[in-house]
This record gives sequence, C-alpha cells and structure tokens, in this order.
Amino acid sequence: MGAQRKESTKCEATAAMSLQADFDRAAEDVRKLKMRPDDDELKELYGLYKQSIIGDIDIECPRMLDLKGKAKWEAWNLQKGLSKEDAMSAYISKAKDLIEKYGI
Repeated sequence: MGAQRKESTKCEATAAMSLQADFDRAAEDVRKLKMRPDDDELKELYGLYKQSIIGDIDIECPRMLDLKGKAKWEAWNLQKGLSKEDAMSAYISKAKDLIEKYGI
C-alpha cells in the first residue's frame, strides 16, 4: 500500500508541475496579444492571476479615489475562495479564449 501511495503522490506532483508550466506559458502568451482585451476581460484575468499566485486577497480595499486600484482589488476579491489550482485552470482557459479572440 505504501508504494501505491508514493506513486499517487508522484502523479499529483507531476500534474501540479504541468499545471504550473501551462499557467506560466499562458501568462507569457497573453502578454503577446495583438490587441488589448477590454477592461472586463483584463480584470477577470488579473483576478485569476492574483488568486493563482497569492491565493485569497490579503490587502485592504484601496481608497475611493484610487479607481484603478479599487477595480483591481474587486477583480481579485471576486475570486476569493477559489483554490490556487482552480484559479490557474480558469486563467489558462481565459487566456486561451483571449488568444483565440485577439491572436498573438
């Protein structure tokens, strides 16, 4: 039974490494888009990225006059509770959609 558990852990580690590699590639590719995505698309991508890298939001909401900071905070806060792995998967999916829509 110990060998089976060790193999399972090895497979999970390989899957996590693959997910991380796919995420890194998607983050790189999204920077090469031919056209700038609209603000809502960018906010969703930002929120998923921060959730993937850091996890649940850990900063206070910016002041009311900091509109850009507040929009970014809200985008990240919308992803609260999503696991890092699920956020990475959602980011990869969104990046693929944007690459298909705008090209690289």
